[in-house]
Parts: sequence; structure tokens; C-alpha cells
Amino acid sequence: MKLTIKLFLIALLFSGGNLFAQDDVIDNMIKEANENSQLERLAHELLDVVGPRLVGTPQMENASQWAIAQYKKWGIEARQEKYGTWRGWERGITHIDMVSPRVQSLEGMQLAWNPSTGSQGVTAEAIVLPSNIKDSTAFKNWLPNVKGKLVLVSMNQPTGRPDYNWEEFATEESFQKMKDERDAMTKEWRENIGRTGYNTRSILGALEDAGAAGLVACNWSNGFGVNKIFSARTKNIPTVDMELEDYTMLYRMAEYGNKPVLKIVAESKELGEVPTFNTIGEIKGTEKPNEYIVLSAHFDSWDGGTGATDNGTGTLVMLEAMRLLKKFYPNPKRTIIVGHWGSEEQGLNGSRAFVEDHPDIVKNLQASFNQDNGTGRVINISGAGFLHAYDYLGSWLEAVPRDITQHIETTFPGSPSGGGSDNASFLAAGAPAFNLSALNWSYWNYTWHTNRDTYDKIIFDDVRNNAILTAILTYMASEDPDKTSTEKIVLPTSRRTGKQMEWPTQRSPTRKGGLDDN
Repeated sequence: MKLTIKLFLIALLFSGGNLFAQDDVIDNMIKEANENSQLERLAHELLDVVGPRLVGTPQMENASQWAIAQYKKWGIEARQEKYGTWRGWERGITHIDMVSPRVQSLEGMQLAWNPSTGSQGVTAEAIVLPSNIKDSTAFKNWLPNVKGKLVLVSMNQPTGRPDYNWEEFATEESFQKMKDERDAMTKEWRENIGRTGYNTRSILGALEDAGAAGLVACNWSNGFGVNKIFSARTKNIPTVDMELEDYTMLYRMAEYGNKPVLKIVAESKELGEVPTFNTIGEIKGTEKPNEYIVLSAHFDSWDGGTGATDNGTGTLVMLEAMRLLKKFYPNPKRTIIVGHWGSEEQGLNGSRAFVEDHPDIVKNLQASFNQDNGTGRVINISGAGFLHAYDYLGSWLEAVPRDITQHIETTFPGSPSGGGSDNASFLAAGAPAFNLSALNWSYWNYTWHTNRDTYDKIIFDDVRNNAILTAILTYMASEDPDKTSTEKIVLPTSRRTGKQMEWPTQRSPTRKGGLDDN
């Protein structure tokens, strides 16, 4: 009896020792994250100094080398993995001035991969597309009017105030009247473009071919001072995006016959065909080195701002989580990989390439945690369509502090994502990948792909919590004695088609991008 009790106490002691060791790892990571966070410094260096990370630009290369240096400083092996090539391009100076009928500097910027004007720029009158186009023949007859002109190619918005501002201050009748008028204008604009025989994209090439000197767009993001900034679709003439206040002023002037003249300087450099790549960090596993946890966040961004919340904050979460893990959990049971993916914005290309190039890792994936939708605290985690996801994700989440998990809604078993972010690349291959979905902080209107996606929009308390969450989930996934189940749910019938929904299929990446059309 005494021997039994003695053995029990010895077992309890060793069990308790492991429990305390486990608690120490988690407690130490939390303490370090809260008292010695590197997030602000990392954000400054990445966003203020390196800047935006458009695929094919020197800034993307600089960001990769910066991250590799950070990891090596923390004792983490890191490398570039090339998976293809892209059109090399570098943004230069953009300056837009109205020079007649009066002088005013205007707010705007060239779009990504814009053909350079050179330092001399382009000076021309700005005109608008005709309203009430009868048909494609009438438009073809009008087209010679664009020769040597700058063409305003976006709708003239009826208001620069976002709906929430109207809702707060306008009368119900006035707000409804504005919305009705805007809906009618939008419908007529689209139908008018359709009558040309083109759509909103193909008409741009027609205008260039007809001799336009340049195109001026306004991709308003329904907020004060925010525009979406994407890529130019012209081959030889400049395309700039102008902020709503100046664009609508020019539109009115052109309509009223004031003949505004602009000078646009939009300098850029074509850099030929350059490598495109992922940036990978790795902490080798000790007991099960051929099983993996992958931390996932795309590194690239559009370049209207500095890519702070799309996806600088996701990048920062993974950097800080890896730092915490290396410092307090340097010998994980399973191998921990971090993937900073390239060219997510052009179709999940980096993560799709990694999945395609590393079937061994995908096959033996314990879990992947992806973060991509802004600066907010994580508020939703789905089981992504894996039947038994609750069994392991639920237990891992129990180790996360209550002040973090109290904000998180879990959905089990959930359903697989077909796209949107890099977790979808892994899911399509049947691997257990989970998106850490964040509170949006007006993400969709104010920072997603906009000219205002900058450092000052980061909520560091939320990002810090997300780094702690990611580090603990990774630690728990590594320590779990069991391999995660990847048994899938039977997907329901689609309400739209009446057929049973299917699991997303794996797609190959674009490995040569932006070159064929130039």
C-alpha cells in the first residue's frame, strides 16, 4: 500500500512538473509579449522604412531580407523560396496639378505598374465620357475626341460623405433621396458604359488606342479621404487615381465647359523580369520533426499606403509569435514554420506555390494559423469543415487567457473557405488550416487596399493579443500527443444550385506574372 502511494506521488510529481513547465512556457510568453513587445519597432521598420510591398518591386525584396535578418537575430533559420517571376517595377514620384483655368495641386497617385511619364510629364485638357451614348457606333464616332486628352473614367459621385455620416445628420427623407439618386446614377453609368460595346475595364484600352494622353480615375472607398489603389491597365499612357474631392471638381468643370488642364508627372521604373518568392522561417522539431505547424500571413501588399493592416499586422503577429516561441519554446516537438507569402493580392500565389511545392509538409500538417483581415483582435475561429476540429482546437484554446478568448466566437465544424486568404490554399489540399478572423475596425472602407493603410491605423493592443493567441495555439498544437484529424464534414446542399457543395479544389499558382500583357 505504501509502495502504491509512493509511486502515485512520484507520478503526480512528474505530471505536475510537466504541467508547471507547460504553464511556465505560456506564462513567460504572455509576460514577454506584454512587457517587452517588439511590435512597435517591427512595425516602424517594416512599414515606415521598407514601405509597401508590391510584388515585383525592390521593396518586396527589401522586406524579405529584413525579415530574414530579424529571424536570424533571434536564432531562427530563415530563407527565401523562389517560386516564379514577375514584372519588375518601382514607383517613383507622382505629382498632379491643375494649371488652367487656375493653378491648384491635386491629391492623387499613379496606379501600380503604371507606364512612366518621365520627368517632363503630360499636360492636357481633362474631358469626361459622353452621357446618353446611343450605341457602340455612336461611341466609335465620338472616340476621336479623346486624342491628346486626359479622360475622366469614373462616375461623378453625388456626395463625398459616407453613408454613416448622412445617417447621423441628415433627415430620413434627405438620406433616402440621396441614396435613390445615387443608385439611379450608378445604374445609368453602368448602362451607358455597356452601350459603348465595352465594359468598365475594356473601355480603358479603347481610350488608349484612340490616342488619349492619359486616364484619370477615382475609385472611392466610401469614406472620408479614402480610395482603393490597384493596378493600371494601360500600356503606354499614365493612369492615376484622384481623391474624390478633386476628381468631382474636375468632373464638374469639364461638364460646365471650363476646360480644366492638368499636368501629370508619374515617374516609375520598369525592372524587367524579377524573382517572386516566399519568405520562410523555421524552428526544427525534436520529437516529431516531420510533422508541422505553419504560421501564415501574406507579406505583399498594394502600394497606395504602406500595407499596414493588409497585411502588415498579420505579418507582425507571426514575427512576434515566432520570437516568443523561439525564446521560451526553443525545442518544439513538431517543426514550426512561418510563411510570409508573396503575391497573395494577385491570387494567393505564394501560398499556392508552397502547397504545390511541399506536399510532404501539407500531408503532415498538424495545423496552420492564418491572419489577414486587419488590425483588430481575433473574434472568430471556424473549424473550417473538419469534423473533429472542436476536439483539438477547443482544447488548445483552453490554454489561452480568458481576456483574449472571451472575444472569440468559435464555429464548429464550420465550412472550408474557397478563397480570400492563404488558409484557403492549404484547405484546398485537405490540410487543417484555420483563419484567425479579426474585428474589422472599418477595415473594408478605410484601410483595405486604400491610400490610408498606414502605421497610424494599427491597434497595437489587439495585435499583441493576436500574437499571444497565435503563439499559444502553436505551442499547444506542437505539444498535443495526437495528430489532428482531417476527416471532413459532408457538405450541405447549395441553396443556389440545389446540388451538394464540394470541397474546394487545389489550384496552381501564377508563376510568371504581369509580363504577358506588356
